[in-house]
Amino acid sequence: MTMTNDTANPATESLHDVRRGAPTLPLAGRAKDLVGSMIDSSTSLLASQTHDIVRFAMGSPADEAVPAEEFRQIAGEVLDNSSFTYGATEGEPRLLQLLVDYLATTPDPSSHDRLVITTGGMQGLDLASKLFVDPGDLVVVESPTYTNGSATALSYGAQLLEVPVDDDGMQVDTLEEIVARTRRTPKAIYTIPTFQNPSGVTLSEERRRELLRLAHEWGAIIIDDDPYGLLRFSGDDVPTFQTLSPHDPLVFSVRTFSKILAPGWRVGWVDADPSLRQLLINGKQAMDTCTNVPNQHIVAEYIARGGLEDHLAGLRVLYRERRDAMLESITRHFGDRVSTTNPEGGFFLWLTLRGEFAEIDTRELFETALADGVAFIPGPALSPTGRFRNALRLCFASSTPERIDEGIRRLAGSCEKMAHDR
Repeated sequence: MTMTNDTANPATESLHDVRRGAPTLPLAGRAKDLVGSMIDSSTSLLASQTHDIVRFAMGSPADEAVPAEEFRQIAGEVLDNSSFTYGATEGEPRLLQLLVDYLATTPDPSSHDRLVITTGGMQGLDLASKLFVDPGDLVVVESPTYTNGSATALSYGAQLLEVPVDDDGMQVDTLEEIVARTRRTPKAIYTIPTFQNPSGVTLSEERRRELLRLAHEWGAIIIDDDPYGLLRFSGDDVPTFQTLSPHDPLVFSVRTFSKILAPGWRVGWVDADPSLRQLLINGKQAMDTCTNVPNQHIVAEYIARGGLEDHLAGLRVLYRERRDAMLESITRHFGDRVSTTNPEGGFFLWLTLRGEFAEIDTRELFETALADGVAFIPGPALSPTGRFRNALRLCFASSTPERIDEGIRRLAGSCEKMAHDR
């Protein structure tokens, strides 16, 4: 048989059209709104680097903060006795009961008819948008925000309305006016009220009460995304939405074990009005049928052994030390050339370039800093419209104080290099 040039073949000609980007694939209209995540993409990017990098980019618990040895022991026992078939979509009964029991010791007690176990917090956000967002609906988001959350709303056709954040969280006092300018009513309000990602700030009680009032005036759902609320290491607790308005059907709470145990388990939960439970189950069955069953059993057994509260207490001490180390290092290496937030819990602080550094675009700084051995998330990646070009997010949770100081020293050096090259 004689080999021929495959470009003469109509079938391969069609393949070449696809490779050149010709519009031959019947994509859904919403495909254009699948914007992806620079945060998640940073994991692959950093894995491809061969030089030493201080990693302030990914919002992940410290390796030493994960009770890995206990998990290994539990996993061995669980896997010896676990079923590997499908589980109940709403979650494994034992995990649900243990979660109800644990939440009874917190400011947000719950009940079986309000809870659905999810595959991480992100599935909870996806379910919220699936249930409440139609194409063209107006969804309020904080600015800056966790863009994985806003991207989920976009994927369901939402139109996003950014509302500024200050040291007391979303500027709810401006929200009514900002919404009025659109001459529309929001369908949903997406907020990370406690130790916000990316800024680290917390929504004040006064603003929470006002947000609840506006939600009821508009008939808008509050998507209450709170992965960090159990990680307060300074300051006073602020009442949650559920504390301020118990059993409120307009509060849809998304929670996760990712930040307090380990993100790799991909186990979280939704706490929502009981009238939504069957819809949540239906929606989840169209995604993954059920959350990973053995992982649910491992998390359940860890909780059952009674160490969760001691574990959280240890995390609070660890993360306060690292927050303090980062703030001290920023003062030492940057002086008054930056300003930062001062979070009372969680993983992140927000750094804004000032003075001689004010004109540096952090998207360009990212490339220089990565080459210099430090990674962060540029501000524009945390705004749907690309704001905050002179700001960036730093994660203090996953690095030791020594590594934090080295990373901040490298980052300051990168800024000085860019400022002098302008």
